[in-house]
Amino acid sequence: MSEFLPFAKPALSEAAIEEVVACLRSGWITTGPRVQKFEEMLSAYHGGRRALALSSATAGLHVALLALNLKEGDEVITTPLTFVATLNTIVLAGGKPVLVDIDPATLNMDVSRLEAAITKRTRVIMPVHFAGLPCDLDPIYALAKKHNLRVVEDCAHSIGAEYKGKKLGSFGDIAVMSFHPNKNMTTGEGGAVITEDKDVINAIERLRFHGIDRNAFNRFAKSGSVHYDVVLPGFKYNMMDMQAALGIHQLPELDGFITKRIAFVKHYMEALKDWPELLLPRAPHYPHKHAWHLFTPRLTKMPRDEFINAMKAENIGIGLHYEACHVFSWYKEHCGWKPGDFPHALAAGNSICSLPLFPTMTNAEQERVIKALAKILKND
Repeated sequence: MSEFLPFAKPALSEAAIEEVVACLRSGWITTGPRVQKFEEMLSAYHGGRRALALSSATAGLHVALLALNLKEGDEVITTPLTFVATLNTIVLAGGKPVLVDIDPATLNMDVSRLEAAITKRTRVIMPVHFAGLPCDLDPIYALAKKHNLRVVEDCAHSIGAEYKGKKLGSFGDIAVMSFHPNKNMTTGEGGAVITEDKDVINAIERLRFHGIDRNAFNRFAKSGSVHYDVVLPGFKYNMMDMQAALGIHQLPELDGFITKRIAFVKHYMEALKDWPELLLPRAPHYPHKHAWHLFTPRLTKMPRDEFINAMKAENIGIGLHYEACHVFSWYKEHCGWKPGDFPHALAAGNSICSLPLFPTMTNAEQERVIKALAKILKND
């Protein structure tokens, strides 16, 4: 049997690997000059807006919300079809998550339902660009302006994606990126906040490293001072130079990675277009560039667990992104949500799966996937 094919795999160049080795040999492996360089590159990629590197996108969402000074009972509107970190960070920042069901065509938040969810306690709208597909941002920002709300875009899936010709993060309020190994580019683990808001920038600079008023690199450099002040209780959310060593080589390759992903997706869409056993992703009406972090068809006939096990038997990995968050025990108990409260998210969460998709996948490997799908779903 062929070697196991995972649903995702990072594409790491020899130059990136050599950069990590050079970092290790330099003696400076935590936050330092490579993180600084990576932040500068991220800033340039996003039109000169400030980029703050962090240990994860979860950390980025957390400190971004904390920087907005949520008070107890303040509401943050988001989607139920996301990784649970989106909701967890709202709760950990002192807010109350409020959910808006998805558009079953795009799997993003249904913007037509958004205004009805806004109350006098709403402070933030947190759209999630699911699988790399940009949400329809113009009406979201119009509602934010109308109701004096902040927008924190969960871009964990979508670095490199574009909305109406502009890269996500290069405009708008606050954007949070992820560099997890299964994302379109990686630093092993890691994330970043992109924004122009100086108050948010100042807060995150302190929150990400113990509330200290200067970073470790400056304190221990020859020209620095070992003395520091603590201006607020902070976290240990800083990125390491070992991580940034990957990032400074991954970022220049990102657009090329996305181009390869788009080509694989086009082949999946063409090969599977007439299959009643699968509901394929659909494009929205507005101009956009999909980053295709995930390719997520929905099963229409076979139970998902049965399908995943059958594909594993063919030595092919399948992801589950995601079960709807409102069905998880903690959120049912503390928010009072019932499974049927968000029926479109529930239906998608019960049937969705992620097929193998990564830049170093070969055409032959993709044909393996399609052949296995035919065998399992169509009894070919």
